[in-house]
Amino acid sequence: MATTPATETRILVQAAAEACEDKKGADTRILELDQADSGLADFLLVTSASNDRQTLAIADEIELKLKREFGVYPRSVEGRRHGQWILLDYVDFVVHVFLAERRAFYDIERLRKSARPVSPEEFEAELKAVLAEKTREARAKAKPVAKKPAPAKKTAKKTAKKKAAVKKVAKKSAAKKSAKKK
Repeated sequence: MATTPATETRILVQAAAEACEDKKGADTRILELDQADSGLADFLLVTSASNDRQTLAIADEIELKLKREFGVYPRSVEGRRHGQWILLDYVDFVVHVFLAERRAFYDIERLRKSARPVSPEEFEAELKAVLAEKTREARAKAKPVAKKPAPAKKTAKKTAKKKAAVKKVAKKSAAKKSAKKK
């Protein structure tokens, strides 16, 4: 099944959100940007951390997970040196990892009023629905493969007759062996 670029982007965003949760990112939100207003990116992923080291750990985990599982690298990374606000630009989506105080100060979610906020759980449910629909479409397009006729099944009577014949042969051979011994 071939996936569309929009579906691939959704899969990548979901993987990045899972990486945030793995490193205990707080209040992770996905914003689906309005296409007319967004420019290049389709999604913003915003998460918070309690300290500088955690922001670095979250950003590193996102990069590693997307690199290992999908072979995708960020186009640019900003703010890694200070660790207060790290931005990972993947072109179709942008990840913001904030210290909790910085996130409250900049309030980036408020700046994108036309964006539709989606929780990671809702986003995952939408992604599963999209993938299920794609699977149904692919199966509907696929031609049914001609199946070979299954071999005739043995009936219970035939099986019972064969077992009885085996027993008779076994009895005869046992009788012959006992006659030879005498």
